[in-house]
Amino acid sequence: MKKLIPVCLFICLFFSCTGKNEPKKPAVEDVPASGLSGMELAKIHCAQCHAFTPPSDLSKTIWEADILPAMGNRLGIYNGGKQPDSIFGSPENRAIIKNANIFPEEPLIARADWMKLVDYYLENAIDSFPIRQRSHEIEIGLKHFDYKEVSVTHRPPLTTMVKILEQNKGIVFSDSKQNNNVLTFIDPNLNLKKNIALNNTPIHYYENSDTVYLTTIGKNMFPNDLSNGMVQKILPNALAQNQIGSTPILNKLQRPVAMAYGDLNNDGKDDIIACEYGNLTGKLVWYENQGSNKYVAKELRNKPGAITAIIKDYNNDGLNDIFVLMAQGQEGVFYYENNGDSTFSEKSLLTFSPLNGSQYIELADFNNDGYDDILYVCGDNADKTPILKNYHGIYIFLNDRNLNFTQAYFYQQNGAYKAIPRDYDLDGDLDIASISFFPDYVQYPEESFVYLENKGNLMFEASSFPQATKGRWIVMDVGDVDGDGDVDIALGSFVYFLAKGDTTGLSKKWLTESPSVIVLENTIK
Repeated sequence: MKKLIPVCLFICLFFSCTGKNEPKKPAVEDVPASGLSGMELAKIHCAQCHAFTPPSDLSKTIWEADILPAMGNRLGIYNGGKQPDSIFGSPENRAIIKNANIFPEEPLIARADWMKLVDYYLENAIDSFPIRQRSHEIEIGLKHFDYKEVSVTHRPPLTTMVKILEQNKGIVFSDSKQNNNVLTFIDPNLNLKKNIALNNTPIHYYENSDTVYLTTIGKNMFPNDLSNGMVQKILPNALAQNQIGSTPILNKLQRPVAMAYGDLNNDGKDDIIACEYGNLTGKLVWYENQGSNKYVAKELRNKPGAITAIIKDYNNDGLNDIFVLMAQGQEGVFYYENNGDSTFSEKSLLTFSPLNGSQYIELADFNNDGYDDILYVCGDNADKTPILKNYHGIYIFLNDRNLNFTQAYFYQQNGAYKAIPRDYDLDGDLDIASISFFPDYVQYPEESFVYLENKGNLMFEASSFPQATKGRWIVMDVGDVDGDGDVDIALGSFVYFLAKGDTTGLSKKWLTESPSVIVLENTIK
């Protein structure tokens, strides 16, 4: 959810580059005009913090009603001339945002320059957003998957995590039950094993031997800057007793949405990468494991938006490196090379538009050259531009073996949220399973789940299943649920958001009929 944990994590298009101790700026009348053109001003003031966004990327209505007012706030331009309390969110957020100086009290730009910048966008914006028509239909019917629902559903489903457990131990998912959070454990036959009530919302479940590490985001899963996240180390056998006998090992995480575990300093202990997405503020941190449940925070990037982290020894030097997808402001993929002394060198690999709504990455070798390529997913639409975007979907960027990446494939999928490449049909190449939280339910409702079968040479055939619209899929995991040696797929539904003006009837149907979790059972074996 977006960036709900991955929807609720909403994209923020324009965020601050100003420092905390920057001196007070003069009043707007005192800021001298630059003499630059509107386009030059836009490239200076917009592109400082994210990729430049041309006016033609959005309609005049959206620029005028949503984006430009939000941008003006970042430059100290406010309707009425004073900061509205609404820009800070909740009262608890106010001190955090004020301290970060995201919204300057005084203008940073001359009034004449601001008006030129506004005119540039409004005069060059499009009237309406073009929608790409599909050149190939999505076939209904999956060749080797059977649709199954788990035996228990908490309605309305608010599924924030689904995890297929290893060693044929079933599935665990998190959901809401009568306004309380609950971990639900399902056996390999998809029958209920147990429910365990929790105070906070789980977003990540990691098993290492007989120990479980459970990450919670806090009570509020929606965008905020509070540090209510936590990682709990669940004691052995505690789950068997239907309880969480746990030891908190990380506290005060700033709205974590994804975690990664691995040994980053070769001391034999798993360290932790925390994607503390936050909202207007946030950070990417690695927590060094010092033993005895003690960790030391080491900041990698002091900006919000980290949404996926992958730990892997990319350059085969015996040291684990880190790949990270950032989904705020400077959206892109970053590589952190391990220097061997508990420090990392950052390199930007890919840069994306702040309109993309970046959601997820995986590393996978799609052309069998022995080097990892990047599968990238974008499609979050829980932002100021909730319209169908023809660049939402699944991308494959091929690696030239020197960490330079070139786009080689794109599958357009409105509102894409996650895609996982695996050899689902066991024919020796990588297929892709993908979900969308913001599909085009009017024209292409089946794109809420798409299975892309690899036909060779980066050619894929798309199919879906007849019950694809029975839930609103926001989380997904893959693994061998039934222990038969092939890869099954689990999807979790989240139906908090009802579509305004919904003419399909799906919104109301989900409230009473959507399952929390469904499984697409692979029948290859």
